[in-house]
Amino acid sequence: MRKMIGAVLAGGALLVTGTPALAQSAKPALGPYGYGQVKLGMSTKKAKATGKIVLKMAAGQGSCSGWDLKAHPTGKDRVGLYISKRVGVAVIFAPKGVRTPRGIGIGSTMKQVKKAYPGLKTSPGGIPYVSVPGNPKAYYAFFADKGKLEELALGLDTQDCVS
Repeated sequence: MRKMIGAVLAGGALLVTGTPALAQSAKPALGPYGYGQVKLGMSTKKAKATGKIVLKMAAGQGSCSGWDLKAHPTGKDRVGLYISKRVGVAVIFAPKGVRTPRGIGIGSTMKQVKKAYPGLKTSPGGIPYVSVPGNPKAYYAFFADKGKLEELALGLDTQDCVS
């Protein structure tokens, strides 16, 4: 069974379509393979080479380091993504104002999530998740409070950073 996220750490959502000029200034979607130039499975070296991330928490004794997207810094005791020594970029949390390709983001209702992702399942820990359409090696995890998303994550099925 895929490892699921048990900690809420960062969030957000917006997908803009239209003219090429708008698309260039639009925030990329979260998924199916990553966020902008930062892709799931990318090594630390390659992810750093994008110039889009900044180290926030060294791996130390653990297998994963915590990073922020430069354009979307998170608050204290939070990270925007995890990079695993074993699998590379393992989990990316949706920055504020960013949506999945199906329009789901922070503030979406669970009713909207279920409509956008009819294959939604619930982990043993009670976290709703779904395989990412277009990427069978990844999942979205949805963290809701009172029926609305507070956090959204894109992760590799093989991630070893959060449980």
